[in-house]
Amino acid sequence: MEQLSHDNHETSITQRCIRIFGEQLTSPYNVGSLFRLADALGVNKIYLGGETPLPPNRKITKTSRSTDRIIPFEHVKDASLLFAELKKQDYQLIALELCDESIPLNDIKLDKNRPICLILGDEKTGVSQLSLDAANQVVHIPMHGKNSSMNVIQACAIAAYTILNQEL
Repeated sequence: MEQLSHDNHETSITQRCIRIFGEQLTSPYNVGSLFRLADALGVNKIYLGGETPLPPNRKITKTSRSTDRIIPFEHVKDASLLFAELKKQDYQLIALELCDESIPLNDIKLDKNRPICLILGDEKTGVSQLSLDAANQVVHIPMHGKNSSMNVIQACAIAAYTILNQEL
C-alpha cells in the first residue's frame, strides 16, 4: 500500500446538481473552507449572503487552496429573491438547522430528479426565519455529545455528503 500524491488524483466526471447558500458566514476561514468543500464534493455553485466575506480575500484564498477561483459564486443581497428563483427552477431547498420541526438528516426524503440547494446559517444565530420559511425541509444532524452544534463547515460537509450519497 502506497499513499497517493495530488498528481495521482483523478477528478470525477459526475456533475451533481447541488448548490449551497451560506447566509451571514462571518469568518473568512469558514468561507474558504466552504469553497474547498464545494470543490471536493462537486458542488456547482455557492451563494454567499449578507455580510459574508467575499473573494478576492487572502484568508479565503489561502484556506480554500485557491478553489475560490474555480467554484462559481454569487453574492446575494436579498435571499427571498434567490429562493423565488431557485423554486422557479424546481430546486429543493434544504435548511440545515436544529429547530422544533426539523428532522434528523438521515430521515431526509429527496426527489432524485430535482436539484438541491443546501442552506447554511451563521454559527451564532443559525439559519434565519426567512430561510426556514422558504425551505422545503429543515434537517439537523443528531448530536451524541453535550453540545448541540458544531462548526458550520463540518456540519455542511456531513449534510452535503449524506445528501449526495442519497442522490446516487
